[in-house]
Amino acid sequence: MSEEKHILHPRNKHRSRYDFPELIKSLPALQPFVAVNAHGGVSIDFSDPAAVKMLNKALLKHFYGLSNWDIPANYLCPPIPGRADYIHYLADLLAEGNKGVAPKGRQVKGLDIGMGANCIYPIIGVQEYGWSFLGSDIDPGAIKAAKAIIAANPALTNAVGCRQQQHKGHIFKGIVKPGERFDFSMCNPPFHASAEEAQLGSRRKLQNLGKNRGKETVLNFGGKNSELWYEGGEVAFIRNMINESVAIAGQCLWFSSLVSKSSNLGFIYKALEKVKPAVVRTVEMAQGQKISRFVAWSFLSASEQQQWACNRWQPKK
Repeated sequence: MSEEKHILHPRNKHRSRYDFPELIKSLPALQPFVAVNAHGGVSIDFSDPAAVKMLNKALLKHFYGLSNWDIPANYLCPPIPGRADYIHYLADLLAEGNKGVAPKGRQVKGLDIGMGANCIYPIIGVQEYGWSFLGSDIDPGAIKAAKAIIAANPALTNAVGCRQQQHKGHIFKGIVKPGERFDFSMCNPPFHASAEEAQLGSRRKLQNLGKNRGKETVLNFGGKNSELWYEGGEVAFIRNMINESVAIAGQCLWFSSLVSKSSNLGFIYKALEKVKPAVVRTVEMAQGQKISRFVAWSFLSASEQQQWACNRWQPKK
């Protein structure tokens, strides 16, 4: 019996340790990357981008039925258990205005800001809850790769759309059209303030994995500039998002963003105080030794949230 990770969300399919024999059955191409590690357990080399990518392919096929997933070299290859947690906790947030039931079905629509080439949040949201998504990204290469994933997997084809952000200073502007409604927005923002800071972060990650390879930094999860850094860092990005959310306050039930550093929360709360949302929520999540969290805000009161749920998610009689 594999040991359960109690810290992940109860509905997260990745609560147990990776079952490599089962994953190899789903994707035999994973086999060459799996070996006995220094602790006597079976694993992959998490500092090897090819191994991490193949693990993701196996996880997506085994748990989410996705047979065709690929990303170009140097794009972010996300750790799937943590990404799944964000989706499940968002479902809990939606459930609060829906008599405690997480809404399911295509009528529930999410906006993924900075979807990336990997399209991971829409994949999990579609396969776990049947939701639909619009993903945005400023990088045309990411949009092209995400569109290829969507086109290659019938479960996603009519459930996920993509729009390219043309202006690097905008978040919602140019993406959300007049009259469009989203039940939530989500974002994994670039958390470094510069390319240099991103490189330092990557070196630290490799050192933690015991794989410092000298001068050349190998990113174990990859990442393009737009995925890793933004002038002013995470706080500047989220502050911009908060300010722009005001213009579409009635078009989205819950706005949200991951916050990588707890020390940034104070700055984000101050930015939120200025725009006066009806409610602000901070949801903590934990994966292994790492604690992460997202901040969510809504401009709708509790009664307005219930009305929203009734209008959009309840079956019409």
